[in-house]
Amino acid sequence: MDDLLFSPITELAAAVRSRRLSPVELTRAYLDRIAKLDPTLRAFITVDGDGALAAARALEREATAGAWRGPLHGVPLAHKDLCLIAGLPTSCGTRTADYFVGAPPCTAVARLVAAGAITLGKLNMTELAMGPFGDNAHHGDVQNPWRLGHVSGGSSSGSGAAVAAALAAGALGTDTGGSIRLPAACCGVVGLKATYGRVSRAGVMPLSWSYDHMGPLTRTTRDAALMLGLIAGHDPLDATSSRRAVPDYLAALDGRVAGLRVGVANSFYMENLAPAVSAALAEAETALRDLGAVVEPVMVPDPGQIVSLCSNPMVRAEGAAVHSRLLKERPGELQPAVRDRLAPGLTVSAYEYLQGQRLRARFTREFLDAVFSRIDVLVTPTIPEPAPALADAKAGASADVIARMGRFSRLTRPFNALGVPALSVPCGATPDGRPLAMQLVGRPFEEATLLRLGDAYERATPWHRRRPALP
Repeated sequence: MDDLLFSPITELAAAVRSRRLSPVELTRAYLDRIAKLDPTLRAFITVDGDGALAAARALEREATAGAWRGPLHGVPLAHKDLCLIAGLPTSCGTRTADYFVGAPPCTAVARLVAAGAITLGKLNMTELAMGPFGDNAHHGDVQNPWRLGHVSGGSSSGSGAAVAAALAAGALGTDTGGSIRLPAACCGVVGLKATYGRVSRAGVMPLSWSYDHMGPLTRTTRDAALMLGLIAGHDPLDATSSRRAVPDYLAALDGRVAGLRVGVANSFYMENLAPAVSAALAEAETALRDLGAVVEPVMVPDPGQIVSLCSNPMVRAEGAAVHSRLLKERPGELQPAVRDRLAPGLTVSAYEYLQGQRLRARFTREFLDAVFSRIDVLVTPTIPEPAPALADAKAGASADVIARMGRFSRLTRPFNALGVPALSVPCGATPDGRPLAMQLVGRPFEEATLLRLGDAYERATPWHRRRPALP
């Protein structure tokens, strides 16, 4: 049964639909695997075994009656613990079990459930979604399934580890500076940060409402396309959600990428990379050329200003506003690096914040004109180095840890400021098995192009078929 749990969502859904597999049988298998492996991996904060099995039995009765809810009927998923789900606590990675209350239930989760998904529970995360390493002093550090004792990526750390270790068929995460793509890269799975506003964030604890994105982590690009198609679309509970029609993302996966103009970012995005990352990206470029894409280097505007003048002051200010009560009244409950990242937001001036908003619009226009007038997809590495050891990532004073966080997430943060879609796809591995990944970036609302290229790349390469060697 463990082999079956590594199957893509699309295959599991087909097996349930053909009655070769029952929702109850599948859910029990995932719960058994969670019980066996999660005491080591620490991917979950809350496992809802009773709720998952009750949902599975209801879905099984419906299947017997020929009543199918949708394309995820009977497929078990799990979600980052900042998604508000009725009946389950939402700690947001803090020591307070019910830290996030009073909001409507998470729209994205509700849409997946309406399509037949089963919720296994809530996934571990960096405290308040503030960190790229997956460490958490309250719920345990999420372990990288490929190499225990190493970073799983963050802040959607449990989402990446759970999918990689087959503790769930797929997961939702959030991304303010790389928090879907970094764990996807570290754990060897697919992670999609859609265009800002493509997916509702209603019922999700914000870190920075101007930069937060919601999206799936999955085993394959096809699964990401399926999940995105279900969660995308306007939501009256989220005023920032787009009214654009949602395309059929699965229909776009036709394997045809001949003539697609692919630009490989140089300068900033190629500086200070680990040799293994550079080598994996070069091999991926060759594979894309072999598929018929037109691949060439492209100059990309340096992201230094949009990060320093826009992202940093705006995210700091908004994060401090959201969590000001905890920061002011109970700062001792926060991990030092989280507290020291939040605190400067209390002193961001109105001038700095408004300048950030104004300059962000200008920098975005300049970037889109400079880059996507010449190419269809931009390629960069997702992470600058393979997942480091957790002990190394957490070593030193708080200022050292924060500086290390910035270096590790420097390749993903600019695209939150720009609001454009970005897809992380596995593209290699180190000799000791740690995954490597490339990031595909596109024009606003052109997720279908990224998914088409990512899917074609997967068909030609073996990286998404690897499995971590777990007991």
